[in-house]
Amino acid sequence: MNQIIVIGSASTDFVVKTEKRPKKGETLIGQDFQTTFGGKGANQAVAAVRLGAKVKMIGAVGKDFYGDEIIENLSKEKIDVTNVERVPHLGTGSAHITLSEGDNSIIVIPGANNAINEKMIKPILTTLNKEDFVILQQEIPSETVEIIIDYCFEHGIQTVLNPAPARQIAKKTIDKVTYLTPNEHEFELLFPNHSLESGLAMYPNKLLVTLGSKGVVYHNGQEQLIISGYQVNPTDTTGAGDTFNGAFVVGLMNQLSLKESIRFGNLAASVSIQKFGAQGGMPTLEELKGSDHYEKEWDFK
Repeated sequence: MNQIIVIGSASTDFVVKTEKRPKKGETLIGQDFQTTFGGKGANQAVAAVRLGAKVKMIGAVGKDFYGDEIIENLSKEKIDVTNVERVPHLGTGSAHITLSEGDNSIIVIPGANNAINEKMIKPILTTLNKEDFVILQQEIPSETVEIIIDYCFEHGIQTVLNPAPARQIAKKTIDKVTYLTPNEHEFELLFPNHSLESGLAMYPNKLLVTLGSKGVVYHNGQEQLIISGYQVNPTDTTGAGDTFNGAFVVGLMNQLSLKESIRFGNLAASVSIQKFGAQGGMPTLEELKGSDHYEKEWDFK
């Protein structure tokens, strides 16, 4: 069976819920605090495996309590953690999330995720197959992302780069990626001299810009299309983009068209934000099939 290979971050999320965000120098009383599993790489791996994919995670955690918990959690999800390394010199990565007014803001501390370097990754890349699909994000060093994309491009392996957190990416790297999935803010940083319309037209069927609850916009080579999202009352939007990316690739791996894979991803994301936690709300395939919006042509399992 073909695999989805997620190369990226695994972290612990420290989540604070508050009615409003504090101003500079202000102290507020919050409503709730929880720790949950996160990291964009781990989130995308969980999203994909719950939808029936065979998933391998490549990453790094510290030799600490949080690293133990992350590996145990990924293993329980039936994700292959053979290549999740334990590093003694860095702590497990963390994300510090504030939930307020129906949205979130996040500060990421990379920690052990910065240990995903050329020395670690090159021997692993040789084990990838042409039939695999690689998902990447930007909570690991940019040099590592470039090495992986170069290798996959040279060997005909499809890739999705979710360029979050936002940072500049060389044009030569963008050209080699199969799919690029920024949100609106990330798009503006990547293409500062382009409108959304002109940027999408530059990369037909490659550049997919996520618009939150409005859905996803892309250019199909002839026209610009918006694939609408599904309107729900959100509980926690953390991990919605990760759910979309994982589900989108599951659709592609199961021979859905680009448009239908986007719709499949949109539905998974809309279901995920109705529960708490980046991974807490990520749906199983059975849960997705229970949605009123599930399409019979998506029945690939």
